[in-house]
Amino acid sequence: MADHSSIEWTDATWNPIVGCSILSPGCTHCYAMGMAARIEAMTAALQAKGQTGAPHYVGTTKKVKGHAIWTGKLAMAPEHILRDPLTWRSTRRIFVNSMGDLFHEDVPHEWIDRVFAVMALSPQHTFQVLTKRAKRMREYVSNARGPNSFPTRDWPLPNVWLGVSAERQQEADERIPELRATPAAVRFVSAEPLLGPIDFQTIIGESGPYGRLVPFNALRKTRWTDGDPTNAIDWIIVGGESGPDARPMHPAWARSIRDQCAAARVPFFFKQWGEWAPQIGAVDGWTLDDNPEISRFEHREWEDGRWSEPFWPMWCDWQDGNYDAEQCVSRIGKKRAGRMLDGVEHNAMPEAR
Repeated sequence: MADHSSIEWTDATWNPIVGCSILSPGCTHCYAMGMAARIEAMTAALQAKGQTGAPHYVGTTKKVKGHAIWTGKLAMAPEHILRDPLTWRSTRRIFVNSMGDLFHEDVPHEWIDRVFAVMALSPQHTFQVLTKRAKRMREYVSNARGPNSFPTRDWPLPNVWLGVSAERQQEADERIPELRATPAAVRFVSAEPLLGPIDFQTIIGESGPYGRLVPFNALRKTRWTDGDPTNAIDWIIVGGESGPDARPMHPAWARSIRDQCAAARVPFFFKQWGEWAPQIGAVDGWTLDDNPEISRFEHREWEDGRWSEPFWPMWCDWQDGNYDAEQCVSRIGKKRAGRMLDGVEHNAMPEAR
């Protein structure tokens, strides 16, 4: 358990299960792989001194071309970590399994049961569960016996928010319909790292994969739903990628999702630009560098370790004078890039139904 998390939309992290495997492009530069490798190394150093460390992390990563990569090994944390939320009395938002995926295909059903049992016994907290395995999450939550399996009369658990990651339209099309079919107090989508445009209002026939915008309640709120408020999407998070190999996020992608959320009155949270950000004037005293490797952004589809032909109608070349400060991004680092989108910090949070 890590109190005072640096993740902007949560208060703490809790990792009852660790380990994972790469599933889609959003996983390529996952921060958790590097962190798990560091924990393995620290554990080895501590064990050499006769101390314990965190042995359940051992074997979860391997080095490939100098980078830490998941091996696919999964491990249950020790009992004291599993029970940590039970000891925290003050209210917290807790991100569940930041170091893995609770609904990974190789996580035993019984492990998930134990995690949900702890969440059921900790009503003082709000638990935020995020997965890329949307189908398994839907199947588990839909088929769980609820009150017959866990110490609660309420199912789905009112203090558990369920979400999916969706980095491009392809992942959104695959995962969001599964999310909408999953019973949950709050459903959310994390579009981070955002690697392509996402249209949440895509319509196929009368009701597309996200449904139509319809009245949600007497206050005339709306949600992406097909008329049944119980399958609504309640919250959208957007963020760019950080780290040494970070891929840039086109500003138009973030603006489009912001505007879609505003139209649907869905809470929007802009987490970060990441390493790359548009340059509207100077940022913390930093001014535009005419080095084309830094200030030039010609966005292309990232595929098989290289940029393909441009697919987004925007080109930026400082040297050629074709530079639009609102559209072009430069690599200035996560801290300088910040989390202001067009001068506004978006921190909206959902409310449970």
